[in-house]
Amino acid sequence: MCGLCGELRFDGHAPDMAAISRMSDSLARRGPDHAGSYQDGALAFGHRRLAIIDLSAHAHQPMVDAALQLALVFNGTIYNYRDLRTELAAMGYRFFSEGDSEVILKAYHAWGDQCVTRFKGMFAFAIWDQRSGQLFLARDRFGIKPLYLNTTSQRLRFASSLPALLAGGGVDTAIDPVALHHHFTLHTVVPAPRTLLKGVRKLAPASTLLLNPDGSQVEQVYWRLNATRPATPLTESQWLEATRSLLRASVQRRLLAADVPVGVLLSGGLDSSLLVGLLADQVKDLRTFSIGFEDLGAGAEKADEFEFSDHIAKHFHTRHHKYSIPNIEVMARLPEAVAQMTEPMVSHDVIAFYLLAERVSKDVKVVMSGQGADEVFGGYFWYPKMNSSLGTPLERFSQNYFDRDHAEYRQMIAPAFAVDDVTSALIAAELGKPEADEFLDQVWRLDATTLIVDDPVKRVDNMPMAWALEVRTPFLDHELVELAAQMPPALKLKEGGKFPLKAISRGLVPDAVIDRPKGYFPVPALKYVRGSFLDLMRNILTSQACIQRGLYQRDYVEKLLANPEAPEHFTRINGSKLWHLALLEWWLQVHVDGAVTFASI
Repeated sequence: MCGLCGELRFDGHAPDMAAISRMSDSLARRGPDHAGSYQDGALAFGHRRLAIIDLSAHAHQPMVDAALQLALVFNGTIYNYRDLRTELAAMGYRFFSEGDSEVILKAYHAWGDQCVTRFKGMFAFAIWDQRSGQLFLARDRFGIKPLYLNTTSQRLRFASSLPALLAGGGVDTAIDPVALHHHFTLHTVVPAPRTLLKGVRKLAPASTLLLNPDGSQVEQVYWRLNATRPATPLTESQWLEATRSLLRASVQRRLLAADVPVGVLLSGGLDSSLLVGLLADQVKDLRTFSIGFEDLGAGAEKADEFEFSDHIAKHFHTRHHKYSIPNIEVMARLPEAVAQMTEPMVSHDVIAFYLLAERVSKDVKVVMSGQGADEVFGGYFWYPKMNSSLGTPLERFSQNYFDRDHAEYRQMIAPAFAVDDVTSALIAAELGKPEADEFLDQVWRLDATTLIVDDPVKRVDNMPMAWALEVRTPFLDHELVELAAQMPPALKLKEGGKFPLKAISRGLVPDAVIDRPKGYFPVPALKYVRGSFLDLMRNILTSQACIQRGLYQRDYVEKLLANPEAPEHFTRINGSKLWHLALLEWWLQVHVDGAVTFASI
């Protein structure tokens, strides 16, 4: 886990090392263990290291292999690096380090751009070939590791965060109207290659990009998810046994690929509890971590799941840490979280991850988390609703997921930023791709390959890495996802959803956790659009900067401010429309305008 950046010139000039330094400084929180830079001709790299595998200086980056004439910057973890190292050693390669970074270099030399198909892990990396003057960029199958790009006619820059590119300078920060439509329709998801800023793009998941010295580019997709039934039908017991086997292997890979202790973020739900159950007999003194928030008082819904996380911790005898966060701290720390957001994110989990990661990072460098299980195994409440809806695939999806219909979007956004219904066109095209047997197969493939990348995967990287905490997600192992994508939807939706995970948990995880309703425990300070939270949003949306930017139609803003908790002012998946507007404006003021404003209390 690290932060990387770089620049490749196309115009014969030397790279701007001052810009590399600024970008690297912006990434410092991602990698506090070492900082390095490298230049060769038209190419320069910067790197910040979080040491997880091979803690010695031999694994520092940028990593240069003088014999192969290759240089690397890498963010992530290759979980099967030991197996690949053995294979490469048998081919005659000799190693000077013990980690996964050098395995990437050797694998690229041995297998070229197809090396990525052999990697099991999460990764974004850049390899410079000193002989050919080519730069090779790659990103993992689910985009767990970010890679942002800024291209001009003179050069390409890349970095692990969007703000790092902004720190480098020379970025067109005008709003991309198409991305803006996606942002406000898909719960702040802006699918690759777009971002909200015209000058910043991101390499798509499961993609590679080869850049030649003349600036020409070759982009390739190296993996696609097949969502059709297998040629030989499986029985229910066979599906369950395959799920158990692949999940165990996934957890084992993520445990062994570390030279530091590995803990678990324990929410008290099924997914993280199952991870604890699978690890408990393999890790002595397993460390688990839970977070909860201050209740609003009598009659309010419970704002923590300690009842269940405590039960799991006691059942498996973990070394458990739980943190209860007062609402005043949530509001006071919210500006920090916004300042760390690589792109705007409105989910309450963002601040939860930020505050939890701060505390966890004082104890461990690596944790596992249950993110991805709901999308992969059908756990969210909107999936059955979509399945029972009528109409085209787009209609069934949009009426249960879109944050606002296009007609409302036109009422909200200023005419200067208006576009056609580009999000419906995008989603219809994605759902309509071949190799998906049923409607829900289409939906889950879309989730796993597109939507999950920006929510929740982005926040699972972004917020913990602000505290140099690496989060590993066993439910997003690509072999496990491939298996789940082939399952009949009825199997996944059985018993209220996520049936395969519930079934393999029996006898391992206490039934009280398996059979409990799915939890959506709130962050009360942000869930209820009132008090200091409402005051904050009002100040942002009535600020001079917001009015001058002119993104929103003022009558729409005033309507939301007048009655922010009206049912029609929440999205179909229960998000505050007012917070959507305020968070984007706040993010723009901090990251684009360079303002530090709106202390929450």
